[in-house]
Amino acid sequence: MKPYIIFFTFFIACHLLSAHELNGTIVSEDNIPLEGVGVYNKTTGGYTYSNVSGYFELDDISIGDIVFFYSLGYSNHQIIIAEEHLDGTIKIALKESVVSLEQVVLVSKVNALSTFVNVDVKANPIKSSQEILRKVPGLIIGQHAGGGKAEQIFLRGFDIDHGTDIAINVDGLPVNMVSHAHGQGYSDMHFIIPETIDNIDFGKGPYYADKGNFNTAGYIDLKTKKNIKNNSIALETGQFNTIRALSMFKVIEDDYNNAYIASEMVLTDGFFDSPQNFNRFNIMGRYNYNNREDQDLSISISHFQSKWDASGQIPERAVNQGLIGRFGAIDDTEGGNTSRSNLWVNHSKQLDEHSRLKSKAFVSKYNFELFSNFTFFLEDPVNGDQIKQFEDRTIIGAETAYERSFHTGDHDTQFKYESGIGFRYDDVNDVELSRTLNRKTTLEQLAFGDIDELNMYGFINATYKKNKWTINPGLRLDYFKFNYENFLSETYDHKSEDKFFLGPKLNVLYAASKNVQLFAKSGIGFHSNDTRVVTANNGKEILPAAYGADLGAIIKPADRIVVNAALWSLFLDQEFVYVGDAGIVEPSGKTKRYGADLGFRYQLNDWLYFNGDVNYTFARSTEELEGEDYIPLSPDLTSSGGFSFKDIGNFSGGLNYRYIDNRPANEDNSIVAEGYFVTDFNLNYSIKNWTLGIIVENLFDTDWNETQFATESRLFNETAPVEEIHFTPGSPFYARAKISVVF
Repeated sequence: MKPYIIFFTFFIACHLLSAHELNGTIVSEDNIPLEGVGVYNKTTGGYTYSNVSGYFELDDISIGDIVFFYSLGYSNHQIIIAEEHLDGTIKIALKESVVSLEQVVLVSKVNALSTFVNVDVKANPIKSSQEILRKVPGLIIGQHAGGGKAEQIFLRGFDIDHGTDIAINVDGLPVNMVSHAHGQGYSDMHFIIPETIDNIDFGKGPYYADKGNFNTAGYIDLKTKKNIKNNSIALETGQFNTIRALSMFKVIEDDYNNAYIASEMVLTDGFFDSPQNFNRFNIMGRYNYNNREDQDLSISISHFQSKWDASGQIPERAVNQGLIGRFGAIDDTEGGNTSRSNLWVNHSKQLDEHSRLKSKAFVSKYNFELFSNFTFFLEDPVNGDQIKQFEDRTIIGAETAYERSFHTGDHDTQFKYESGIGFRYDDVNDVELSRTLNRKTTLEQLAFGDIDELNMYGFINATYKKNKWTINPGLRLDYFKFNYENFLSETYDHKSEDKFFLGPKLNVLYAASKNVQLFAKSGIGFHSNDTRVVTANNGKEILPAAYGADLGAIIKPADRIVVNAALWSLFLDQEFVYVGDAGIVEPSGKTKRYGADLGFRYQLNDWLYFNGDVNYTFARSTEELEGEDYIPLSPDLTSSGGFSFKDIGNFSGGLNYRYIDNRPANEDNSIVAEGYFVTDFNLNYSIKNWTLGIIVENLFDTDWNETQFATESRLFNETAPVEEIHFTPGSPFYARAKISVVF
């Protein structure tokens, strides 16, 4: 045989055996394009996701490869690549199905665990705004102002207060409030209607280039539904004069356009001796346009307002002496009111098969007024120590990010990068801290002024995948401009400071097999300090850095079992903290935290699902003597989990627990905040399109303290102050009945 014939034959053989592209579209049974469906090559480990038109393109495909299509809420679909699949495009139709762990594939994503946790969300849907954060493994929350104030958050050995060390967003709309009247990073999530939540994306540690301010212990991104399948109405009623009403109605529904309106009303007197007189109203409208080719546009508008009375934190000695009961109050004139109106836009443009442009813009109008009394008669034995915190805020922001993927032609080699720029501007007027009497009389203004804070940023995030390895470097640059005008000065008093922060990230993943992912994550993050701290300290140490590292694994030994484990560390630089309740600046020093996370998820069968997480942390100050280096309220051991079931006849429901161990309340651990174990339960019965249900908080009527602080206070009948635990009692047995209908 002649040489050129041999060469030609060899060339054809290599071509037939070489890798190709697999192109196609993924739709629902109703022929509606599905975005975000995973396409995974089980043979090589390569993966991609469908875009806004349902289109996908998976490179480096060879005949005989096994390709898997998966999305929560849809039955899995699998094909074995044959020659006909490589000619033209294919069309995959997915059938709706009950959510299951089988529908999640372990791929080499930096935050693969988020997808598994979303099975928790779908299996046992969120029933209240408080439950939203509890879905994040290792995160514990506590309420201590009658349900109207943002929750206190605990994660990875942090008492995050109301959001200092966790970045929270809803559809790209920031929740954290910088330089807030009550506390830095204040995150009030009560403007979110629980039933509108579609999924939760989260990550622990400062490892993500597209996440900026407050991303030290981690971040949480909530995604709300772009559209709804059915109209629905629900009514809850229960103990303590509680009523909750919900409605969700489709307004527009056609091939390319969808719109709905959701509303919520909550009224309750609460379980305290003094009625809360609590009310909250929420309304949200969402319009979505998808041309099923290359564009997706969502425009959302919402308004939230709330008013409440509160019993506040009470001292243990007042209860022990019989002055008040567990649900009593020293000052029952505490409380407040708040509101937030939002307009936000999200747009995605598929430029071609390999590139996409994502943009968002938002504006929020926010008001806040809070009355508290933490020390009772310590400072003023005649009028008491009630304080008022107030602000009037406008937030404006936008971001644009460009994504592009490349394929080098080498089998199983992929490269993708994302770069973005954005800004956020907070205009905060009349930020006030005052001493008051009975929420009516202002006795003295302690702090009063205007804050302007600008954050501009840029980031680049790259992902390189080669065989079993995935390398994800990133870099983020933030610029801050802080301005504060002090109205209490006799002369014009305006101070300004600015600062840059550069945060590198590097994550490495190794896919030991299709069911085992090992990872090492590292990065430097930060949280900004209050503008009043920045200007008071002449711009020194105003963006304290957080240095983090994770080493762990996610294992899926069977289709219905997932185990995750991680060892981690986090070090924080010196920082100054503005204490909003006192109007003073306090240094907190450097800190170190080491910990371990362990999670387990098991789909026992089609109708029964279990999830559980255990988290341990060792947290200490690095600048104090041993024995005096405890970090107040830092939990060392937390756990949460439960069972959920559905489709047992017409029944569904769940049994869930949360646990937090005893923790130090002061630096030498001489005062201890007691831990607790609380169990919640819900049960539903469906008849056609009607559902009857019962929701029970604290099923076993446990006495527990939801939030606790070591506080020095003085009661009206005392001559000397006492430092001890002050607490807000957790809910007793609390039952509500629910009826809902979809149509």
